[in-house]
Order: sequence, then C-alpha cells, then structure tokens
Amino acid sequence: MIEWKSYKIKEIGKVITGNTPSSKSPEHWGDELAFITPTDFDSYNKSIFDSIRKLSSSGIKSLERRLLPKNSIVVTCIGSQMGKVAVNKIDCITNQQINSIIPFPNFDYHFLYYAISSKKDFLRNLATGGSTMPIVNKTDFENIELEFPPLPTQKAIAEILSSLDDKIELNNQINQNLEALAQALFKQWFVDFEFLNENGEPYKSSGGEMVDSELGEIPKGWEVKSLDEIANYLNGLALQKFRPKSESEPSLPVIKIKELRQGYSGGEEKASIEIDKKYIILDGDILFSWSGSLLVDFWTGGKGALNQHLFKVSSQTYPKWFIFLWTKFHLLEFQKIAESKATTMGHIQRKHLSDAKVLVPSNSLLKKFTETFECIIEELISSRLESRKLMNLRDTLLPKLISGELEVSEASLEPTF
Repeated sequence: MIEWKSYKIKEIGKVITGNTPSSKSPEHWGDELAFITPTDFDSYNKSIFDSIRKLSSSGIKSLERRLLPKNSIVVTCIGSQMGKVAVNKIDCITNQQINSIIPFPNFDYHFLYYAISSKKDFLRNLATGGSTMPIVNKTDFENIELEFPPLPTQKAIAEILSSLDDKIELNNQINQNLEALAQALFKQWFVDFEFLNENGEPYKSSGGEMVDSELGEIPKGWEVKSLDEIANYLNGLALQKFRPKSESEPSLPVIKIKELRQGYSGGEEKASIEIDKKYIILDGDILFSWSGSLLVDFWTGGKGALNQHLFKVSSQTYPKWFIFLWTKFHLLEFQKIAESKATTMGHIQRKHLSDAKVLVPSNSLLKKFTETFECIIEELISSRLESRKLMNLRDTLLPKLISGELEVSEASLEPTF
C-alpha cells in the first residue's frame, strides 16, 4: 500500500506573490521578460508560453526578487478568476493577483499542478472579502494542505494526466494554425482577389476583369451584400426566466459570453429543455457575442441554451465557413463601434449588421472555395471536439488519481486514442 502524506504548500515549495511596476515608471515596460496576469491564462490549457505584456530590463530589476523560473506553478488568488492554475514554461514575473510555487526537488511540478487544480472550489471558499474583492492571501495560501504520494508515484500519476493535456495543447496549436490558414486564404481571395483563375493564375495580378462597386473595384460577377443578407443573427433569451422548476427536471447548460470565451460550460446555470428549439446550441454552431467582449467562434462545448447578448449565426443559402469568416472579418470594426459607446458595456446593434458589407463571389467560385475552406473548418471543429473529450476524461480521472482513490495501474487511456 502506497503511503500518502499531507504537506502544507510552504513545505512543498517556495511561495512568491507577484507585483506590478509603478504606473509612474513607464520605462519598466518593454519586451525582455514575460509579465503574467490572469488574462494570460485564457489563451492556454495547462502551460503558459507567452504573455500579453512584458517587462524591460529596468522593470525586471525592480521586481527581481519575484522572478520565477520555468516550471513553477502559478495560481490566481484574487477576484473573479480565482483558482486558475498553470505551469509557466518561460521565465517570468507575475502581477499581485497571482501566488506562485517554485517546487522543491522531492515534489513533481506536474503533480503539484494537478493537486492545486483539484482545489479550485476550496480556494474560492477560502477567499475572504465578503462583498468586496475576494482574495486568498499569501499566508493562507502557504498553509493549504495537499496530499502527496512518494515521488515515483507522483510522476506516474502526472504522466497519465499530462498525456491528456499534451494532446489537448497539440490540438490547440493545430487549431491556431488552421485558423491562421483560413484567415490568410480569406484575405488572399476576398481582399486581394488573388484566387486562382481557370488557368491557375492569381486573378487580379494576371489581369482578371474588375468592375466598380460601392466597395471599390471587385471581380466581375461578384456582388456586394450586407452581413444580415447572407446570414440570420438570432439573439438569445433572458434565460433566468426559463429555469428548471426543480433540480430533477431535465435541463440544458446556459451558454453566456463567459462560456463562449472559455469554450465550454461548467453547468453553473441551467435552463429548461422546453425552450424553443431554435435557441438550442449544438456543436459546430457559430456564436457571436455582440455585447461587452466581442467574439465570434464555433461552439464545441456540447448541447446548451442560447443566452441573451449572444447571436447564433446561421444561413440557409451560404456555407458555414463563409458566414463565419465574414463575421470575423468585421469584428475589429464592430469592436471600435462598441468601444465608442458611453456605457459600461459597449455593444453593436442590428443596423451595424446591415452596414457591414461582404463580397459574394459567383456560384461557381463559391462552390470551388467551399472545397478548400470546408475541409479546414471541419478539421478545426473535429480537433476541438476531440479536445473536449480529452478534457472530460482528464477531469474525471483527476480527483480520483490525486486522492489515491484510483491506482495508477487502474487508469487506462486506451479507449481515448
């Protein structure tokens, strides 16, 4: 029988709380070292490889005692993003919302990551602050107790869980490459008009016929339409009015902007399955958050209910890739409109969908383009769905392995791959 022992976090590793350079010292910001904030967690699954903001050499010097080597464990301990955990794969410094652990040699950093990840609800319950900003301070954080087996068992457990996260991160990279490819082709064909003609030559630069339009010169045979002419933008419901009458009643998870941003639902809010079926979201649907943080993406988080402030975007006439890429094309324009509003939460209106113009190629070209784009989009959605299955398996195994309820020899991943 393998013996597990209880350790306080301060016995597992050195704890460091981050900080932010003074706002009076703009020279502390540059491009020399990653400066991690909770926002950087959103772009990754387990490991953080980069940051939005970076420090200069003077910024590094001002916070050098808070420098973290790679493979430290970073944990958000303040605010609404409480309990997010990641492994930094680069040397970095964090802001004050994050407590970090530099593990001692007898503790596997992968295992520590999973042990902390299993404590998300505990961290939130531990947070103080009441109606003000919830926080787990350094002292309370250091004294959290975790159960650890001997190092060989730590590594064996971590290897099982890491194999799932490694595949998820590989899928994430594949998805980023697929999205970049789709965006590059879209620009080449719909902005630069350098799609291949019947002779296999770039259309515009090889002398393809262009005609005048309200958007300037466009290829002959193409049309100018509005976004709301090519697609239907269905706004969601105020789903607090459609809650299940009891916990035993069948229900659907409510999909809000938060769920769209993270790609899945935690199931915190439920809606009755009796809502009109047009408001039910399925994998592969296009969702567009038109209020606050504007975002367009494919949903791959399973069946759910469409909340207000989200559009479900669909079309009976045009292919999915076409309406997705044109909506995404106008996203920066919409963001500027939303930010110009003198409100706490900017948003766009229906008229902005009418004002946003798109170019529609001839039917023969649209069919030809679909052969390329459809493959890219289908592979992207398929990869995301695989990642969701892997995440579900990881989240099922995690508490059982970390608690010792499930032995390493009992955990099989063969059905997954």
